[in-house]
Amino acid sequence: MLFSTAMLPSLALAWLDQDNTITAFIDGFLITLLGGFLLWAPCAGAHSELRIRDGFFVTSLFWLVLGTFGAAPLWLAPDLGLTLPAAIFESISGLTTTGATVLVGLDELPRSLLLYRQLLQWLGGIGIIVVAMAILPMLGVGGMALYRAETPGPSKDNKLTPRISGTALALFYVYITLTLACALAYYLAGMNSFDAIGHAFSTVAIGGFSTHDASMGYFNNDSILWISSLFMGIAAINFGLHFFAWKHKSLKGYASDPETGFFLLCLTASIVVTCLILLATKTLDPQESVVHGVFQAVSMATTTGFTTTDFSSWPTFLPMMLILFSFIGGCVGSTGGGLKVMRVLLIVKQGLREMRQLIHPQAIIPLRVGGRRVDAAIVSAVWSFFAVYVIAFLMILLLLMAMGLDFLSAFSAVAASLNNLGPGLGDVSANYSTVSDHTKLVLAFTMLLGRLEVFTLLVLFTPMFWRR
Repeated sequence: MLFSTAMLPSLALAWLDQDNTITAFIDGFLITLLGGFLLWAPCAGAHSELRIRDGFFVTSLFWLVLGTFGAAPLWLAPDLGLTLPAAIFESISGLTTTGATVLVGLDELPRSLLLYRQLLQWLGGIGIIVVAMAILPMLGVGGMALYRAETPGPSKDNKLTPRISGTALALFYVYITLTLACALAYYLAGMNSFDAIGHAFSTVAIGGFSTHDASMGYFNNDSILWISSLFMGIAAINFGLHFFAWKHKSLKGYASDPETGFFLLCLTASIVVTCLILLATKTLDPQESVVHGVFQAVSMATTTGFTTTDFSSWPTFLPMMLILFSFIGGCVGSTGGGLKVMRVLLIVKQGLREMRQLIHPQAIIPLRVGGRRVDAAIVSAVWSFFAVYVIAFLMILLLLMAMGLDFLSAFSAVAASLNNLGPGLGDVSANYSTVSDHTKLVLAFTMLLGRLEVFTLLVLFTPMFWRR
């Protein structure tokens, strides 16, 4: 019922512009409100405590149910002419901040529909942060649970404040402050107010939806690209660190956090390689090579998915490298997708530890991150997550190839969906309008799988979950 109010700003804009989406948003609002009421009414008097199983179920349904109901205005809008699977794909892509789209001709669409897509990503972004930092750690899964290894981080008990409601409110303050700052910066750099607000929504959410077909390339403004790169990088860092930096008026937390350091190292490597290849191959002139190289590397590495040019046509291995960097993704407790930087850091350190162990088989070599010892159970959990992630990737890849996609298109589509990235290569480099409805539904499930960090969703498919 609360989510239905997300359609009201677009309804107000549709009424103001007198476009033909008014009925679609009214019907979508009423369908969602009534659906929520029918689900709430029978349980209105219940006050039982949530169990761990309930937590998994509610967390998974958060994106599944809202993503499905959120598709209503998109499905009913006469300007779009979407099938129901396509509308669900677009809605889930927005809420999971994936940014993959089936829409073409964005520049001609009513502002109400464009605002709704951007707002979906913004709401999905704050939902991701709250669930990642306040809910999933309680269930023993998710990236923030890694901080139980006593590694330097925002908090040893994963809470910013004693109560979950306080944690959610603190995160919301940080989130909305970053959004307002980003929107103001975009406006001062040359965007109109509508584009500035819309792109601030998708930048801070690391979503990638744009109000124009050419994405950020539409503005042809280097200042806007630098601003976007900065805020994408900020949004990909643990929001717990942002909160403590704000609360204590100090940047020391970033400097002492090993995950942030490793993230910046990976980001720098991606930027340097991208810019050097563009310069060496003379794909762009020197200034454009730097500006577009930095922007595109940051956009892909943070799993945002904004574009300025058709990066899939860039030379040599660059397009595939940028896709592969999205597997690292953002830091835990951020709006970024992918494996999460902390997991990749632990995998790298465990690999180096094993090589040292081969040289000194009798030595006891503990795994340390930031000078602190990491428990073996944490390392085991990370490897288990990585294994399930890879297996899920390969199974979905084979399924898409069986549905008719070529290897490059299927590989990039799965990577873009599972990592919540958005743009792909081959047949899905521009958008996903050409793939079948069945493929769209498979990719929508893949987005949910990636956003819920695999285990949270897959556990619902195990028989033991449903046993008393």
